[in-house]
Amino acid sequence: MNYFWLDASAAVKNYISENGTSDMQYFFTHVPPARMIFLYEGVGEVISIFVRRRDIGSRNPKSALGITEMCFNQIRQQFDVEVINCSKVEKVHATENQKTAALHFLEKHSLNNTDTQILRCALDKANQLRIGGHDLILMSSDTALLYAAKEEGLLGFNPETDSRAALDVLINSP
Repeated sequence: MNYFWLDASAAVKNYISENGTSDMQYFFTHVPPARMIFLYEGVGEVISIFVRRRDIGSRNPKSALGITEMCFNQIRQQFDVEVINCSKVEKVHATENQKTAALHFLEKHSLNNTDTQILRCALDKANQLRIGGHDLILMSSDTALLYAAKEEGLLGFNPETDSRAALDVLINSP
C-alpha cells in the first residue's frame, strides 16, 4: 500500500482552483487521511498561500489569482477539518538531526530549506514504510523537489502533469 507525503504546492490545489485541482480533489476523496503525511511547516505554507490569494483578491477583485474573504474562510475551515485537526493525518516535525542532514540537499539539488526538510523526512518515512512492505509517494507540483526525490529513490506524483490513470495506480496499489 502507498502512503502519500503532501507538499503545499499539491495540497493547496484541493482548495483553490488551478492546474491540477481536479486530481487533488479526486485524491482527497479517494485516499483515507491515515495515508496522508505533511511536514508540519508545510501545513503553514498551505495557509500562507491561502492568505496571499485572499490578499490578491482584496486588492484586485477581478484577478484570476485572488479569492474572496468568504472563499478564504471556507477553505481555511475545510483545511482545518481535513488536515490540521484531523488526528489521522500524520503531521511530521523534522528532528534536529533531520534538519542537519537535510542541509546536504541545499547544494546537491539546489532546493530551498523547507524542501530539503521535506525530502529528508520523506526519505526517512519511506524507509520505515518499506520495512513493512509499503511505499511513499511525494505529491508535489514543485518540479525541482520531484526531480531531487527521484534522484534519491523516492516516487513522486505531479498533479499538474501526471495522469489520473497514474494517480489511480498509486492510490490502488496493494
